Amino acid sequence: MKKILILPLLFLFGSLFGQSLDGAWKLTHQNGKEIKDKTYIKIYQDGYFSFGAKENEGNKFISAGGGEFSLNDNYYLETYDFFTADKEMVGMKVEFSLDLIDGKMVISTEKAGNASVEIWEKVSDAKDDLTRNWVITGRKRDEEISRSTPGARRTIKILSGGHFQWVAFNSETKEFSGTGGGTYTAEDGKYIENIEFFSRDDSRVGASLDFKYEVIDGEWHHSGMSSKGDPIYEIWTKYKDAYQPEK
Repeated sequence: MKKILILPLLFLFGSLFGQSLDGAWKLTHQNGKEIKDKTYIKIYQDGYFSFGAKENEGNKFISAGGGEFSLNDNYYLETYDFFTADKEMVGMKVEFSLDLIDGKMVISTEKAGNASVEIWEKVSDAKDDLTRNWVITGRKRDEEISRSTPGARRTIKILSGGHFQWVAFNSETKEFSGTGGGTYTAEDGKYIENIEFFSRDDSRVGASLDFKYEVIDGEWHHSGMSSKGDPIYEIWTKYKDAYQPEK
């Protein structure tokens, strides 16, 4: 795919040296138009990204996508593991030009001869005990722990910059099962999620859920009550350690 450089001169001199994408970002402009009626949040952590979008009025879920990314100078590459707007994009690699300056990220590309330019503003790059990209590998029921090895079908949860997003999907069949996200805090063993979008039920938006957490041998042990009021005990492992794709 041909990359384009049609950005204002100010952005062309944005240096990527020593800068990191890790954290949470909000889409502010798309192709020169300010985004006002929708909210798009994109999270980067551990070489992985995910985004979720909703309408501001009524909190209707719009779309979600994510996967691995790489950045080399201004050459930015995304590989989709899930993409609700077009599942045929799953597995595809998409090339962009990327510039960073003054807390803003400018991503540009060309699609079918048409230029596309997005401006994202960093919300936060704060870190805490749980800042990581995770994948679920275990559950406890009746004091017994059952383990699983994540494959093409998996559930991830990415946390960075005070924002979280979980996603359940199958990258082989391109099936998408659900996602939700928002803001969170993790301190002194207490984890609180504030739901800002939820693909399965818009009415859940605005809810806050309290959980207990503990990091044991590098794994996140997560316990409490689900959004449906059911008791849960989940074990999440670092994505890079647990998920090994077939070559």
